[in-house]
Amino acid sequence: MKKSLKAFLIIALVVIADQVLKTWIKNNMFIGQEFNIIGNWFIIHFTENNGMAFGMEFAGEYGKLFLTLFRIAAVAGIGYGIHYVIKYRYPFGLVIAASLIFAGALGNIIDSVLYGVIYNYSTLFHGRVVDMFYFPILQGHFPQWFPIWGGDEFVFFRPVFNIADAAISTGVAMVLVFQKKYFRVMEKPPIEEDDTQSEVVEA
Repeated sequence: MKKSLKAFLIIALVVIADQVLKTWIKNNMFIGQEFNIIGNWFIIHFTENNGMAFGMEFAGEYGKLFLTLFRIAAVAGIGYGIHYVIKYRYPFGLVIAASLIFAGALGNIIDSVLYGVIYNYSTLFHGRVVDMFYFPILQGHFPQWFPIWGGDEFVFFRPVFNIADAAISTGVAMVLVFQKKYFRVMEKPPIEEDDTQSEVVEA
């Protein structure tokens, strides 16, 4: 199976899984509703955000529009990057990482661009991203002597996220961890359009 087809399948699977889960959450839960999957540290918690991954915000109506347009431009650039690393025969791990980042960004773009219109609460490009995974693994309070946050409650891991966010984070982590392997000097020539030789899959 060619790398390009594998990349397409990765992207398709991530986007479909992301959108199916978001659609189920959106149509079967209300904002703030939650239920426990494993004890008190793996919770499905329905929330929405106007901004970036893991619930971070990008202020204002124009900020939201700018972020959505930036995401679209970034996805176009990542799409070209996938084409480039396949053409120049970079290790397949880099193709997987780029495909995960692309799929995650695309999944959240669908929310931002379409959900406001689909669910009739806003205009095109002003939809909210649906999040649901919550892992409050550690909960407690900072000691009173702790600077700034003394006595305040802390939760680890606090952000609520979705499949798209997880795909982006996984792809970025792969690039950071294996960058020396992924970006070593490549000696193979680029794949031509009429190249019929089988591709060597490099994990």
